[in-house]
Amino acid sequence: MAHAAPTPGTSPRGPFARGSSARGPFARRTSTGAGPGAGRNGRPAPPDVFGRRTHLLAKAAALLATGLVYGYWEASISRRGGPITGWNLFAGFMTTLAFLVLYLVVRQIARRLPREPHAALWGAFWGSAVGFLYSRSGVAMFTCVLVSLIVAAAVTGALVYWYYTRGDAVEARTARTT
Repeated sequence: MAHAAPTPGTSPRGPFARGSSARGPFARRTSTGAGPGAGRNGRPAPPDVFGRRTHLLAKAAALLATGLVYGYWEASISRRGGPITGWNLFAGFMTTLAFLVLYLVVRQIARRLPREPHAALWGAFWGSAVGFLYSRSGVAMFTCVLVSLIVAAAVTGALVYWYYTRGDAVEARTARTT
């Protein structure tokens, strides 16, 4: 079902809604050009509630949490329902450290690559990460390789699609402004 987009200077309830005015509290401000406060589509960017440092800390915390979950997952698979031992914890933390280091290296390398190799590198990383965890469960190596390749192909395909659709939109916007 198609919905009409609100026009500049009207409230989201419509121009004929009771209590609406052209410059009421719900009036939208629009920008025709990409000024200093403009967002992606030329409209003003939403206010940034948190500062740059807070966003950086949140990124680091999310990355650390992902690494810890990955390490815990590996440790729980390798103990196979047995008791938690010191070696099991050590293996989990070493897996966390290896995951975080590899993630940061892949992120640094991927920044310098074009779209397709960038997507392939991330696909290889996530395919290998899932394949490693799957191999710790004791299944046949052929199955681990197959699952790893399937995950790598899915991540690569999704990222290629994402980068091409985003890149085309950015290129179209820059072509319109020049």
